[in-house]
Amino acid sequence: QVQLVESGGGSVQAGGSLKLSCVVSGTSSDFMGWFRQAPGKEREGVAAIYSLIHQSYYADSVQGRFSISRDGARNTVYLEMNSLKPEDAAVYYCAARPTGGLWYDASQYKFWGHGTLVTVSS
Repeated sequence: QVQLVESGGGSVQAGGSLKLSCVVSGTSSDFMGWFRQAPGKEREGVAAIYSLIHQSYYADSVQGRFSISRDGARNTVYLEMNSLKPEDAAVYYCAARPTGGLWYDASQYKFWGHGTLVTVSS
């Protein structure tokens, strides 16, 4: 049984930082992503990592502020978020997929966590 369990969400002031974690079990997918969904908006890709080739991908809106990483020994994927802005507030989801396709295409991801809430106050 595949499980993705996110943690680390919370409430911060603008300019603050949070580090999200996603513990993965039941799959050894090399391609992991973080998505977010704010109220009334579509789910959007935030970052992804392809461990096999040590390649990471970022949305323009978070480039330079967020960092995705993976600890293979702990089967955990992280999303370090710095210089948070009110527009970063959303439920953040961890997802796993086979390789191929656009990294930000949510339909390509096969497994999803239940999400962790991030709120950012101005």
